[in-house]
Amino acid sequence: MAKIHPTAILEGDIELAEDVEIGAFSILRGRIKIGRGTKIGNRVSIFHNVEIGSNCEIHDGCVIGDAPQHLRDRGEKGKVIIGNNTILREYVTVNRGTDFDRNLTSIGNNVFLMAYSHIAHDCEVGDYVVMANAATLGGHVKVEHHAFIGGLAAVQQWCRIGAYAMVGGLSGVNKDVPPYVKVAGHHIEAKGLNTIALRRNNFSKEDIELLKKVYKKIYLSDTLSKALEEVEHLYGDNPHVKHFVEFIKQSLSSGRGIAVDKTLRKLRQRLKKTPNG
Repeated sequence: MAKIHPTAILEGDIELAEDVEIGAFSILRGRIKIGRGTKIGNRVSIFHNVEIGSNCEIHDGCVIGDAPQHLRDRGEKGKVIIGNNTILREYVTVNRGTDFDRNLTSIGNNVFLMAYSHIAHDCEVGDYVVMANAATLGGHVKVEHHAFIGGLAAVQQWCRIGAYAMVGGLSGVNKDVPPYVKVAGHHIEAKGLNTIALRRNNFSKEDIELLKKVYKKIYLSDTLSKALEEVEHLYGDNPHVKHFVEFIKQSLSSGRGIAVDKTLRKLRQRLKKTPNG
């Protein structure tokens, strides 16, 4: 049987697994489903149409499934889905999807959202993502698996952050962040590969060295599209390189583009000025 504090308020079509815990003064209102072993803290608000998986931790003050912060939204069909083993620390906010996009804000498995982080409407957050304190995703953002977003970083709407990428704290993300890459800055700049994350996640030395080679080839190129074609031809059989190339192609076709490595850009300019450069 679920353990529900007597001051909690539950209204609507609510389905609780038998060992769910709900803390004091929490409010659950709407169509809500919560899986086994999940613990809801005190003063948590869950609204509208929300599914939360098993063994999650929803800490004090979180607000999940409230209306999108968008003037066009009517909010009739929007939904939030949260996977298993995911942690939302104090005062995390997750808005439901809009009826003019995919009607869904989704968070994967084994995600860690630190205090005061925010996930806006229609975002898609993959497995094993970490968002540090007060990190913010604008609407329609897609974050691939194993990405890390530093504290107080802000991601502009519609941007994408690739798998195993790292966004530094206090960064402003106004372009796509390719997989495996580190970025930082008020307007983000690429800072090389996120090799620490790759090693921690058991990437082979050969794959890491190949990704370094591909990164330099792409960022040192005068013509990005030509460099992508060459990399795809030479190394496209490697799944990590293939994902890297496809991600950047999509960024170019969308018009957002990718974070620039200004250090390699300056090196490219110096090489062009030297004889036989």
